[in-house]
Amino acid sequence: MKTEIEPGVVVIGAGVVGLSAAIALEARGLAVTVLEREAPAAGASAGNAGAFAFTDILPLASPGILRKAPKWLLDPLGPLSIPPSYAMQIAPWMFRFWRACSASRVALSTAAQTALMDLSKAALEPFLTETGTASMLRKEGNLQVYESQAELDTSLPGWKARAEHGIEFRHMDAAGMAEIQPGLAPRFTHGTFTPGWYSIADPKLYTLALADHFRARGGVIERAEVSGLKAIDGGVEIATADGRTRRVERVVLAAGAFSHLLARGLGENIPLETERGYNTTLPADAFDLRTQVTFGGHGFVVTRLSTGIRVGGAVELGGLKLPPNFRRSEAMLEKARRFLPGLKPDGGVQWMGFRPSMPDSLPAIGRARATANVVYAFGHGHLGLTQSAGTARLVAELLTGQPTSIDIAPFSPQRF
Repeated sequence: MKTEIEPGVVVIGAGVVGLSAAIALEARGLAVTVLEREAPAAGASAGNAGAFAFTDILPLASPGILRKAPKWLLDPLGPLSIPPSYAMQIAPWMFRFWRACSASRVALSTAAQTALMDLSKAALEPFLTETGTASMLRKEGNLQVYESQAELDTSLPGWKARAEHGIEFRHMDAAGMAEIQPGLAPRFTHGTFTPGWYSIADPKLYTLALADHFRARGGVIERAEVSGLKAIDGGVEIATADGRTRRVERVVLAAGAFSHLLARGLGENIPLETERGYNTTLPADAFDLRTQVTFGGHGFVVTRLSTGIRVGGAVELGGLKLPPNFRRSEAMLEKARRFLPGLKPDGGVQWMGFRPSMPDSLPAIGRARATANVVYAFGHGHLGLTQSAGTARLVAELLTGQPTSIDIAPFSPQRF
């Protein structure tokens, strides 16, 4: 007997992108089920820095990162590392990353990133209001600090690009920084404050609140580890790790760093890699933090959450299988202790999570090659929270046959 195809949409992944998309689809009258291998907010949505970094329009893949990378790679606990056991496996991705660093490609990526940032910022507050989470939004800005005039000067082309896109910021000396954030070590002589930098009270609690809202509106979240996808007439067949299959009308693939593995079942080889991010969350009284502080030359940030002070960042390109190297968390915490002399470093909780990253720093948003019944929404790197509301709107537009709010060609999953 032929298995009937379930109507509606199945979203694979209950992180912030998947749940935001599910809510946007549900608001448009579609029946939505979310499948999640663990639990809502179990991955990168739980441990990120909590920032809506709408001013971060410059791709990670850039000439600047190429200049810094050799020095960083020499330090196994520094801002960028590749475990030797993973070096050969990541080589094809690194080649694509290198190609994406050309000036012409950076200009195209910046334009696309800016469009998605503008859409996401415009969509955010209406989305927060709709989901009852507006009280979690903070507008405390971000302070990028530098250890010399020369380091500030090196950053100026990036700030010029932001100015051309209407992003507000102001450069300042040590006295100006002290007014915004007292307690910085004297080694930091210059800074740039970006007032339009938003954050969320706690990214895990926010994502869990989205899950609650989705369920309250009639949405269903099921625990299931999806092991394969197959295009069929009129829909998509989903296989799960327990040996079961189900046939559904449409699918949104938003499984973060695991997404490319499932896309292979649809005949796609999408170059998604895993940035393993580390942090330590200290008690709330660990430091009098008044704005998010970015130590760009060292690759980490310090953020005030409602649940504590989070010290984290850096990039370890190490895939999904290697065990965590929490010495990276410890190294960042030790630097934070030196850079913020009043910081109390005790009582912290360490975390490691997977950031899904594409070589050109742009996510994959669009239909699968094999079937229009599958829409991809993954690969946001450090910007999943930031771009979640905008991505949700684009996914909803695609699945309801509406023109998309921005041109999504630059985000095509098939662009490589």
